[in-house]
Amino acid sequence: MKKRRIIFLLIGVCFISLSNSCASIPKNAKPIENFDAKRYLGTWYEVARFDFRFEKDLDNTSANYSLDKKGNVIVLNSGYNFVKKKWTKADGLAKFRGDKNVAALKVSFFGPFYSGYNVIALDEDYQYALIAGENLDYLWILSRTKVLPDEIKTEYLKIAKEIGYDTSRLIWVKHDKDNNPFLMEIY
Repeated sequence: MKKRRIIFLLIGVCFISLSNSCASIPKNAKPIENFDAKRYLGTWYEVARFDFRFEKDLDNTSANYSLDKKGNVIVLNSGYNFVKKKWTKADGLAKFRGDKNVAALKVSFFGPFYSGYNVIALDEDYQYALIAGENLDYLWILSRTKVLPDEIKTEYLKIAKEIGYDTSRLIWVKHDKDNNPFLMEIY
């Protein structure tokens, strides 16, 4: 009986440490402070990203954020799969890892498994954002419009490089379709 308790305790500790390690940020990155989640809500276009399996073959990608009753962020990511020639979406939930004035969140699209979502650069008008994932394999540049001004691009690439990102890995997302059915659902 005692051995069984110890095993359950060890499993619990491992699960907690795995959960917390998945909700992290790269070593040299720092999330934005004085973050106003309400100003961040709405539609953002993914201008650039590091490719990974959940967004493979997607262009015309966007994210829409809204709040639930608990103050968590409801996430609707969508994009056009140019290989399968169809629109796709992923519903998720993001929770603040601490103070809601700090843009350090954890996001999940798959039940209890969370990953880091950290706003590390944001203009004062909430039009452009640089997002760091849990490690140097995840990076996004978002914009309220489908086009990113050159000065913002230069600034965000500089910030990313200083953190340790290999910005040559960025995919610059094509936005040539206006009929995203999932964006229409939101309004």
